[in-house]
Amino acid sequence: MKMKSIYTDLAVESREMYSEGNDVEIEGVSVDVEETENYTITRIEIINKNGMEKMKKPVGKYITIDVPRLDSGDQDLKDEISQVLAKEIKALGYNKPNSKILIVGLGNWNVSPDALGPKVVERVLVTRQFFVNYNKEFDDTMANVAAMAPGVMGVTGIESLDIVKGIVDKIKPDLLIAVDALASRKMNRVSKTIQIADTGISPGSGIGNKRMALNKETLGIPVIAIGIPTVVNAATMVNDTLDLILETLKQEAEVGKEFYNLLDDLSEEDKYSLIVEVLNPFMANTIVTPKDIDVTIDDLSIVVANGLNIALHPGIDLKDVNRYLR
Repeated sequence: MKMKSIYTDLAVESREMYSEGNDVEIEGVSVDVEETENYTITRIEIINKNGMEKMKKPVGKYITIDVPRLDSGDQDLKDEISQVLAKEIKALGYNKPNSKILIVGLGNWNVSPDALGPKVVERVLVTRQFFVNYNKEFDDTMANVAAMAPGVMGVTGIESLDIVKGIVDKIKPDLLIAVDALASRKMNRVSKTIQIADTGISPGSGIGNKRMALNKETLGIPVIAIGIPTVVNAATMVNDTLDLILETLKQEAEVGKEFYNLLDDLSEEDKYSLIVEVLNPFMANTIVTPKDIDVTIDDLSIVVANGLNIALHPGIDLKDVNRYLR
């Protein structure tokens, strides 16, 4: 089966697109799904080359937390998801006692949908200065954490990788955690899904502006990537809307039903290519984001920062975490 050309940063969506319309599982990819009342966790591991080629993602672990009401403003739910995020980060096993951690907030702080990473950096508990000033190697209550936001090449003129690598070479962390905004192929996942991956990240890939990757191969240390989709491509939104319209028309209309079936019988790839061709003269390279994205990004950055603070610092739990927000 051929993979559709619709782009997504989410491994769970890559799997959904491959298996769409059938029950085919991918050899070389393991999947575990955990469902609760408020969220669903899908743990995908790409094990070998076949899985990598079919999924179009590097070998590694991808954890997706789908939270349909994450943008609802429910504070108890946001606290719960911060704890879930912390648990999944710990479960990856890269945060060892006495380890030095660098958190990197990728993205453009001047553009709301792309500001997730920089806003998370503003809210994480940074402690490296205490370890340096007091010549400490270990602390029972806190980890050695540094954080920075390198900006984007369009603002700084410098590749994010070059900036990050310079800092990594200087302070020599044991683990890098990169936070970035992602792109989804479905509007119902925008601002409602968190992905954690141990394969690194390519900044800007979601909007077709793929930069040099931050991963173990380029930096020499493990890289965990945490992302939330904040945009979809305009053609993707039109594609999903057309699917909904066709489904409704097939159920309700008899006149012209053959025409609707003809459209519905088009493969996802052919349908998407047709939409892109029609939109290109008017909406080439257009991405779409919710109108209240600035408020949403603030809320989501708190969820992610709280999750990181709980996961990395042994002495911090939910009752403490909000006092560290700046």
